Amino acid sequence: MEDFEAYVSAAWPRLLRSAWLLTHDWHRAEDLVQAVLARGYSRWPRIREGTPDAYFRAMLATTYLSWWRRRWRGELPTEHLPEQAAGGGELDGVELRHLLAGALSRLPRQQRAVLMLRFHGDFSEADTAQVLGLRPGTVKSHTSRALTALRRDPQLRALLSEGVDR
Repeated sequence: MEDFEAYVSAAWPRLLRSAWLLTHDWHRAEDLVQAVLARGYSRWPRIREGTPDAYFRAMLATTYLSWWRRRWRGELPTEHLPEQAAGGGELDGVELRHLLAGALSRLPRQQRAVLMLRFHGDFSEADTAQVLGLRPGTVKSHTSRALTALRRDPQLRALLSEGVDR
């Protein structure tokens, strides 16, 4: 298919001008030429026997018309960007994770480790105690104290008082 690459290198400016005449937009013209060449690549052995420029120009026209008939679902540019996300002021996942990470970072290290193993790792109290070298009662008290501290955290309380369901 080296001869296809050579043809594309030589014919690109001609095909691009033809596509521009259809679209009146250089970016859409490039997209159109690329789409046509991609479709024509598999047919190249048959196309090269005839007149490739005529074949690809016909493909440009038919592809352009099929694009024109299709309902456009692209982006609409706006002059001004919105000030905030469309969620109505609710926190997105990144902001929520940031708040939770901050609240967890204010806990003592062992309490964080207990919460991670118990709730993220789904460890039992006995397994958590064994991994951390603690007694099961100590795991229970660390869990209780950590959850109490999280409930009292001012940033998390403000989040809960706003009624954000996450």
